[in-house]
Amino acid sequence: MMAAGRRPYIDFCFPQSPLNAYWNAGWMRILGPSWRVPHLFAALFTIGAVWLTADFLFRSFPARHWRGAAAIVAGLAVALNVNVFEYGALGQAYGICLLGLTGAFRLTIRAVERDTPLLAAAAGLSMGMAAGSSLLTSTAVPVFVVWMLLHNRAGSRWKKLLAFAAGVAIPFAPVYWLFALGPRQTWFNLLEYHLFFRKLYWPNTTRHDLEVLTAWMYSPQALLLGLLAIAGLWYIARRSAWVPETKAEFYLCGWLAVALALEAGVAHPTFERYFLLQVPFLAILAAAGLYAVASHVPRLARPLWPALAVSLLFAAELGWSIYTDPDFEDWAMYERLAKLVDRVTPANAPLFADEPIYFLTRRRPPEGFELVYTHKVKLPPAELAQLHIITEPGMAREVQSGMFATVYSCNEKATEYYGFRNLYRQHENLYDCTIFWDWKK
Repeated sequence: MMAAGRRPYIDFCFPQSPLNAYWNAGWMRILGPSWRVPHLFAALFTIGAVWLTADFLFRSFPARHWRGAAAIVAGLAVALNVNVFEYGALGQAYGICLLGLTGAFRLTIRAVERDTPLLAAAAGLSMGMAAGSSLLTSTAVPVFVVWMLLHNRAGSRWKKLLAFAAGVAIPFAPVYWLFALGPRQTWFNLLEYHLFFRKLYWPNTTRHDLEVLTAWMYSPQALLLGLLAIAGLWYIARRSAWVPETKAEFYLCGWLAVALALEAGVAHPTFERYFLLQVPFLAILAAAGLYAVASHVPRLARPLWPALAVSLLFAAELGWSIYTDPDFEDWAMYERLAKLVDRVTPANAPLFADEPIYFLTRRRPPEGFELVYTHKVKLPPAELAQLHIITEPGMAREVQSGMFATVYSCNEKATEYYGFRNLYRQHENLYDCTIFWDWKK
């Protein structure tokens, strides 16, 4: 929709910061409207974050004979993380956020050493790229600011602060423009929706959040990463003879991990994938923790074997997670569904479906159907119209009026609620979904 010129917030509901979506829309205008385009760039962004994480340790780890092993362990801890692997290469904002956060980290630790504020501006720009794509990264901003002010070693810290702030502000240019066009719509999509309406689709939100927040206890990968990161922090603070500047860089990783985890933890509801944003910083600390453990065990003093063992453990859980994933979906499945929908639906005829099917059939969603997680929002009718939201009763009225030539559903409760089986003569099942067409006039 954005590639076709429609504006988020103003023309349709889109409760996210928009930079990643504009990036994807721009490239799809150049390379074509394929799901492969955003996946390609998200994968490249995630690869970039892996490289920045590993390269930091390869260049900066104080124990020189451990630099290669530390870089490998940290890089694989990120690349083989279950959530990073699954979500980092999707068209959502996780890939660009990982790159923005790790880029801001590398640039910030350089900025405090140099007299020029340009590196601080670049760090802010990288951080703004992440926050402009997802506000889940926003708590990293004050961490970088405070750390930069406390550890600045050359030049004016206040000039650097202003340069960093200017850099953060630049990627939010689309938000300023959209706010000028529609303050109410922009406020709702960026803040109000998340504060008051996200939980409508998870009635047992507190229980759900508790399950997510304790899921790490059942993940060997998460336990290993967390324990090694704690060991790393303890070693750096209590046992290492590292110079204060080096210690401060690793402490920055700890503060970033805590800040990002707190923000993900207070999201209501929260999800395990939100916590992938802290993985690069935990991985850096975990490499230090592995070094601390190995250096106290004579048989593990050589870096090859402990690095290999930890990497194999990370790889084993990723492989097991992929093999046992009960909710596995791929684009091939949706492409088959979209082909069937296209076959039974006349050109330009209204279609009742969800986001993947609209995207693959190149059909514009009807007004209010752009985002499935808005139909339970309750506001005065004038506000709903301004925000381009249609409620479930409104959807039911449109379905039962015969507005749609074809309807598609993978939810039996929704099929019963809307009465699809009584409204259409023909249907066909594919996977766990049903396509209905041929309206009973």
